[in-house]
Amino acid sequence: MKKSLATVWLDGCSGCHMSFLDIDERLLEVSQHFDIVYSPLVDFKEFPDNVFITLVEGSVSSYEDIEKVKNIRKKTEYLVSIGDCAITGNIPSMRNTFDLKEVLNCGYAEHADISGEINFKQIPRLLKKVSPLHEVVRVDFYIPGCPPPADAFYNFLISMANNTRININDFTRFGK
Repeated sequence: MKKSLATVWLDGCSGCHMSFLDIDERLLEVSQHFDIVYSPLVDFKEFPDNVFITLVEGSVSSYEDIEKVKNIRKKTEYLVSIGDCAITGNIPSMRNTFDLKEVLNCGYAEHADISGEINFKQIPRLLKKVSPLHEVVRVDFYIPGCPPPADAFYNFLISMANNTRININDFTRFGK
């Protein structure tokens, strides 16, 4: 019987998802073990119950992100923090050194809208501090890298499918 796999993209660049797709033809082998039940790569709207593994890319930057990851944690057996943004906050957390009002004004008014006003109906309510995933929910595994290489995803997923363990450091490292 196949196990369920979900992927989630929070505040990041989607590079981890692109690297996941770089598994290329090995995706066929992964698909023999897993059904993708939720992902930005497919068109499922609601996060399902009883997910075996969820890969989470990106940092936690908004109240919406907190709600999303808490719901996912409740419904997932193994939650995996993928990429340096999810593990450390990385690039998105650079805004932590600035006042949130200044960040919003710079990003959404000065440089994004000719009216110079922020339309808060179109952007999520941001947290004052960007956080890595493990500061919000319990994380079971980490796959570092910016982005992690395809080999790290492939070997991790095959090991989980076969109930074996690997040393992920053999396949990736921070910033690799």
